[in-house]
Amino acid sequence: MLLFKIKYHIIAVFQKIVLKLIYRKQISFGKKTTWRSSFKVMIYKNACVNIGNGCFFNNYCSLNSNLNITIGNNVIFGESVKIYDHDHVFKKSSVLIKNQGYKAMKVEIGDNCWICSNVTILKGTRIGKNCVIGAGTVLSGNIPDNSIVKSNRSLKVEKIRDAVSYTHLRAHETSLHLVC
Repeated sequence: MLLFKIKYHIIAVFQKIVLKLIYRKQISFGKKTTWRSSFKVMIYKNACVNIGNGCFFNNYCSLNSNLNITIGNNVIFGESVKIYDHDHVFKKSSVLIKNQGYKAMKVEIGDNCWICSNVTILKGTRIGKNCVIGAGTVLSGNIPDNSIVKSNRSLKVEKIRDAVSYTHLRAHETSLHLVC
């Protein structure tokens, strides 16, 4: 296990150098910030990403900045966390969405936060200090200091009905698409 940690830290050091060469002043990393495999950063022209000291990104995290993403000190990220400071404009049905541009708002994450696995952080989000964001949460808005945020994911469990009568299930009652 120790060898894997050393391997990932060494790879992260080289990736930091590459990211600094590509993005120059658009990106900054604090001391002892590291990540595991498949950490991705996309920074558009005139945008920036600032990451504090002692941060850790688990596998498959990505930062996508069209304006500004700021991450405080000692923030830890679970696997597959996605951060976007922008989204597509889609006001004109006569124009392709990809040709309508973006709407961007700063994303800020305070010190000492834990962003659990599979969280998506959207534009304009501000997460205060000492916060925990539960797994699978899609987040936007202002989260005060010392908060725990979790999605209300209630499951609906039903008995399996007669195998011949699947056709009476409505599409919104199940995500299973059965062919009989």
